Amino acid sequence: MQKFVGTGVALVTPFKSDKTLDFDALKKLVTFTIENGIDYLVINGTTGESATITNDEKKEIINVIASVNNKRVPLVLGVGGNNTANVIKELHTADLSEIDAILSVAPYYSKPTQEGFYQHFKAISLASPKPIILYNVPGRTSKNMEPSTIIRLANDFENVIAVKEAAGNMQQYLELIKNKPKNFLIISGDDDLALPVVLAGASGVISVIGQAFPKEFSSLINFGLEGKNKEAYALQFKLIEIINLIFTENNPAGIKTVLQELNITTDEVRLPLVKTTSEIQKEIANFVANF
Repeated sequence: MQKFVGTGVALVTPFKSDKTLDFDALKKLVTFTIENGIDYLVINGTTGESATITNDEKKEIINVIASVNNKRVPLVLGVGGNNTANVIKELHTADLSEIDAILSVAPYYSKPTQEGFYQHFKAISLASPKPIILYNVPGRTSKNMEPSTIIRLANDFENVIAVKEAAGNMQQYLELIKNKPKNFLIISGDDDLALPVVLAGASGVISVIGQAFPKEFSSLINFGLEGKNKEAYALQFKLIEIINLIFTENNPAGIKTVLQELNITTDEVRLPLVKTTSEIQKEIANFVANF
């Protein structure tokens, strides 16, 4: 589990102007993040526009990332959904040989009860050949998986090793940190709260902004893990403007605008997502130019 302590990055999926996959840009992004201190990579998460990526494209993306990575850092794959049977089918049929853990989002749209959440992840736990990182993001799923449910899963299933918590609720983070089993990891899914959460006892972050500023953001988290508050907050204050900007309209449109300014990939997204407005583009361009 130590391999998931520190800074993970939820990679974007780069597209060309015709919305097809841009593998050259993906290779560039993976190399950039690894060489600048990121601890692990997350593939096909929300930031990777998983909702509009086909199964064939997912396989290609995994193969390219695994090849460029060459086992330098752990890889986490998004495998989740609101159809439990389909998630289990993917776990049974996907080639997970290059994958170190799966990130499984709480069921969306269906709005299950807390018992429904538990039974969903129980079934996934029993089916998964890889460790599981739960992903609680009620802003997208419309239903909060409560800390008591997460702790229950952590206690009952050894392969449920962590939660990416992204409710944006500090009190919920503190409850999880206080009551978690000893070796269970609390991972921030909120870039803006990652530092205070780590200082409170969390294990790190799965970040969006980390792929644009990997050296600075991973240093921020490492300082937090070491209890070096002053150094950590200096970096937090340096990055807080861009963290806020990338989430002003939509993720991953915001981070793709940053990555375009850094000449890593284009800002193309697939519908129903659209690019950031000209106002946000200008603010991001100004930040990057003066960083």
